[in-house]
Order: sequence, then C-alpha cells, then structure tokens
Amino acid sequence: MSRQESGDVVISFSKIRARAAKRKGGEAKLQALLPKPPSPKALLRLGDDRALSEMAQRIFSAGFVWSVIAKKWPGFEEAFLGFEPRKLAMKPDEFWEGLLGDKRIVRNPQKVMAVRGNVRFVLDIAKEHGSFGKFLAGWPASDLVGLYDLLAKRGSRLGGHTAQYLVRFLGKDSFVCSRDVVLCLRDAGLEIAETPSSKKDLQKIQAQFNQWAEESGLPLLHISRICAMSIGENYDAATLRRNMGGGDPG
Repeated sequence: MSRQESGDVVISFSKIRARAAKRKGGEAKLQALLPKPPSPKALLRLGDDRALSEMAQRIFSAGFVWSVIAKKWPGFEEAFLGFEPRKLAMKPDEFWEGLLGDKRIVRNPQKVMAVRGNVRFVLDIAKEHGSFGKFLAGWPASDLVGLYDLLAKRGSRLGGHTAQYLVRFLGKDSFVCSRDVVLCLRDAGLEIAETPSSKKDLQKIQAQFNQWAEESGLPLLHISRICAMSIGENYDAATLRRNMGGGDPG
C-alpha cells in the first residue's frame, strides 16, 4: 500500500501488474503488448510540421470515428500544405475560407480555424524553445498536468483528452486518463471523479503515476497501459492492438 499526501491509500503497482499479467495469459504475453518506450531523442528531431499535423489530427478525431479521419489524412496533408507552419502563417483569409469547401477534409469550420490558431501557437513555441519537439522533450514527465494546462491555454481546442492523446502520439512519455485507466485508479484506492477533469483530480493522478513510476522503474506509458489492461473488458491481443491504434485504451 502507498499513501498520497491527500491521505488516499492506494495498492502497490506490483499487484496491478500481476492482475494484468493474469488476465493476458502471463507476464511474457503482457510484456509483448507493451509498446517501445518513447525516445526523448526522437522528440528532439520532431519537425514543427509534424507537431502541427498531429495537433490537427487529434482535433479532427475528437468526437469522430478515428479510423475515418486516419483514412482521409493524406487529403488533409495536401489541403493544409503539409502542415508547414510558416507557409500556413502567410496564407490569407481566403485560403482558410476555401478549406471549408474542400472535399479532401472534414469541413468543420471550428476545427479548421483551430488549425489556423495552432499555426501561431507552434511558431511561438518554436521561437521560444527552438522547436516544438525540443519544448516537449524538455518538459518533465513528472508534471504532465502542467503541460496539459499550457496546451489548453495557449493552443486552440487542445484541452482535455485531446491534449493527453496529442502528447502521447507525439512521442512524449505520458499517461492517458482513459475509462479503464480511471477505473483502475479508483479501484486501487485513489479518490477521484469517474470522469476526472478538475486540476485537483489530475494532480492526484499525476502524483500516483509518479509514485508508481518510482516503485516500478517503468515509463508512464507502460504504467498507463498496464493499468488499462488490468481491469474492465478483457480484450484479446488482436483487438487490443487494433484499439490502441485508433482509440488508445490507456
């Protein structure tokens, strides 16, 4: 058992991992389901165009079928000029208005304008830190809540789960508050809402992940995934891998 400063008594991560391994058919099979840990060096090489592209894909995927957006993404890349922020920053109102009639993309006016807003966000961050990837690489994984808060405040439509999935898909070691991860945390003894969105709840989740990371020596990504696999519906390996590609369970 571990105790947070809040007084919550939470079970050790070793018990959660043992439960996940039992559900997946053993430790070896569980290990096989864990992705390669994120690489800080890869983040340093991340182009600002790829950061903006991922922002756009997360925004357009929110509230939509992810597989549909993924299938159309080559068209998005063409329509948005490869998501080169400097090129897009020079485009007049007419360019952005024209996208609202472009059949290569999902023509949602608010989301198209969010991409325009995030062009300036990416350029500003790159000016401050050298690149968006360098900014992410330098942010401590022990304070992801602060990062999510910054994305929500300075970015456009980058709050909530969109921010969490963005950070995950850009390659930053992180946790995602998916349904099963939250279920695992609550079952473990952490007193948080069923749908945690308050800063207080998110800070409690961060503190618990930090504690489990210290206990296990695992990256946050693996802790998050193991949590998700330890509870809820017990998907087979093929279904789980498919879900992770288009609706990450944790």
